[in-house]
Amino acid sequence: MTGRTIQEPESRMASHLTDPFLPILKASAERPFVVAQLGQSLDGRIATVTGESRYINGAAALDHLHRLRAAVDAVVVGAGTIVADDPALTVRRVEGRSPARVVIDPTGRIDGEGKWLARNGAPLLLVSAGETCPPGVELVRLPLHEGLMRPADIVAALFARGYRKLLIEGGARTISSFIDAGCVNRLHILMAPVIIGSGKTGLELAPQGDLSRALRPPTNVHLLEGGEVLFDCALR
Repeated sequence: MTGRTIQEPESRMASHLTDPFLPILKASAERPFVVAQLGQSLDGRIATVTGESRYINGAAALDHLHRLRAAVDAVVVGAGTIVADDPALTVRRVEGRSPARVVIDPTGRIDGEGKWLARNGAPLLLVSAGETCPPGVELVRLPLHEGLMRPADIVAALFARGYRKLLIEGGARTISSFIDAGCVNRLHILMAPVIIGSGKTGLELAPQGDLSRALRPPTNVHLLEGGEVLFDCALR
């Protein structure tokens, strides 16, 4: 009894100290590896009721996001994120190369404008059911299924082009669709010490009426500077 009492806390401590980047860096080259990242408040909000989201998370979470970008082959966002936030999707806050930038735009919402189109040497890809895309961008044409693209098809298409490690960065609907499809290996939730009280929620997964069907992934917890907390969840 005494032996187990001593060993169990040590085991939990070792688990919590696991480097959250090791699963990404050691991922097999034989299959895709997908990590999704979501920053939110203590009450699970990613934006206010007016849509304001910059910046819920602080410097430590932003540094972590840029390290994630530097650790993958491609960063993937939905067209809604491009329209709402106009992100650059580059590595700037830490050392490392910028990954390929991929935008999922099934219905042609975006135009030829935006920071993601900056020419800095990183490949640019547009995943769409259409036949046109901005100059200098590779078009990845995929079929629609009930108006949407299947996350598994997107992962397979990018893997076939040499992009093995993917970061699904946003938005919430895109991340949720990849989780619902069983396409995410690791989920990094960065929780900021702030309570918004209302606004847009983070994950919007398919409803479950039975609690036994809820996801209960093995999770490592990391305390970052500024009181922010990283939950590193192993979904696959």
